[in-house]
Amino acid sequence: MIPGPTPVPEKVLEALGRHPIGHRSKDFQDLVEITTKNLQWLHQTKNDVLTITGSGTAAMEAGIISTLSKGDKVICGENGKFGQRWVKVAQEFGLEVIKIDAKWGSPLDPENFKKILEKDYKKEIKAVILTHSETSTGVINDLKTISSHIRNHKKALSIIDCVTSIGACDVPVDEWELDIVASGSQKGYMIPPGLSFVSMSQKAWKASEASNLPKFYLNLKSYKKSLSSNSNPYTPAVNLVFALNEALNMMKDEGLDSIFARHKKHRLAVSEAAKTLNLQLFADENHLSPSVTAIQIKDIDAEQFRKTIKTKYDILLAGGQDHLKGKIFRVGHLGYINDRDVISVIAAIGNTLVELNKISTEQVGEALKIASFHLKVT
Repeated sequence: MIPGPTPVPEKVLEALGRHPIGHRSKDFQDLVEITTKNLQWLHQTKNDVLTITGSGTAAMEAGIISTLSKGDKVICGENGKFGQRWVKVAQEFGLEVIKIDAKWGSPLDPENFKKILEKDYKKEIKAVILTHSETSTGVINDLKTISSHIRNHKKALSIIDCVTSIGACDVPVDEWELDIVASGSQKGYMIPPGLSFVSMSQKAWKASEASNLPKFYLNLKSYKKSLSSNSNPYTPAVNLVFALNEALNMMKDEGLDSIFARHKKHRLAVSEAAKTLNLQLFADENHLSPSVTAIQIKDIDAEQFRKTIKTKYDILLAGGQDHLKGKIFRVGHLGYINDRDVISVIAAIGNTLVELNKISTEQVGEALKIASFHLKVT
């Protein structure tokens, strides 16, 4: 029950265990063609969706270095560990960063983006880089509104980390006119780590023509060229593509609306149950991520609390990062998670609190009742 790597369905594991085939073979090219079409379906886009053998960080870095140039002015949103990472990446490549931040646990304010973009009369800002679902804090940012302000600027690209939102909530890439969208296989895709994905708009490809940042393996032009023949510029993780194909087929069978509704009900069940157990949500309650719920725990070391639950119930929860270590724990409800998993983790958290004399057994029962209500009717 962590926000990645997430549980992998048996059918996907079986696909992963197939004997590898040649990545230049017709069979593999046919597989790339099918998975690319299904990736476009998942992203709700007609744009190119490129597959890289690498993590979500590789996808984000590829989007940045393939479209921008040294000295370019960019806005970076930072309200958690991953927003902080994109600031570091941008600075590493010599970009001029305008940082828009918010307290960890709070969402980024779209008005701050609007004000800076509207004042950029000379159109010097080349991109806006931000995280949609901030995994470190359990906050989801208002990408729909922020992306509208980016579009109104006309010049700036949107470079979005959707690592824990693609496959968990509605991210209509074409409708919101998102330029670069990055995601990773070990999250909502329900497959092991090792693949990442980048959706590129025509505006992004046009910007790539002027990019002068150093790149080789992560040069997205190479991936676009090879995709025209359903191939890959380098040796891909063949067996992960087998797994991807199976996972995408499962997602298509379930349907986008059902996938989004499932994640919503699991978010509601966990967050409402946590409050009933006298626990405080770390994230702004109006901006809770569909993928992970961050929970504050007072008078108890969160790391020891996680260890107890792992030892006694064999359930792994995520810890806090950086200054939040020991202060919060995070419950992942992303990807291949079902109602039973959610009930089990709530019971484990509740029973552990009872053993620590923090709550009564009646409160555990009430929490499970509330969770069951959301799982049933939402």
